[in-house]
Amino acid sequence: MKYHFLKRETIINEEIDKVFDFFSKAENLNLITPPELGFKIITELPVEMKLGAVIDYKIKLNGFPFKWKTVITKWEPPYIFEDSQTKGPYKTWIHEHLFEDSNGNTIMKDTVKYLSPGGILEFIPHNLIVKKKVESIFNYRENKLKDIFP
Repeated sequence: MKYHFLKRETIINEEIDKVFDFFSKAENLNLITPPELGFKIITELPVEMKLGAVIDYKIKLNGFPFKWKTVITKWEPPYIFEDSQTKGPYKTWIHEHLFEDSNGNTIMKDTVKYLSPGGILEFIPHNLIVKKKVESIFNYRENKLKDIFP
C-alpha cells in the first residue's frame, strides 16, 4: 500500500524558541484546530512534552467521534518533533514538525505521512474524503498561525 504525504511550509514571524515553545504545549492544539473537529485533549494538562510522551484526544471526523492517541517519537528542541498515531481514525499517521531559524523568523515545515483505513480500497475514502479533510485542517491551521504570530 502506498502512503500519502502532506507537506507544508509556513513562515512564522517569531523567533524559533518561541514558536517551538508554542507547539510544545499540547493545549495550544485547541487554538489551531478547526472547531468542527470537536477536538478535546483527554490527557491531563499540562503534558510534559518529551520523547515517549503520550497524548489522548477525542475528535470528530465528518460527524463520527474517534479516540485518538499519539506518542512523541522524535523530540529535539527547538528544531524537530514528531508525533505518531498509535490509535485513531487513520491506519498510519506520522507528523513531523521541523523548525528552522530564518533571520529572526521561523520556517516551519510539516510533513505528514498517512494512510486511510480501507485496505486495498483505501484510495476510495482517501480520494473522496480524507485528502480534502487533511488539507482543510492544515489550511485552517496556517491561517490561525498568522493570527497568533502576526
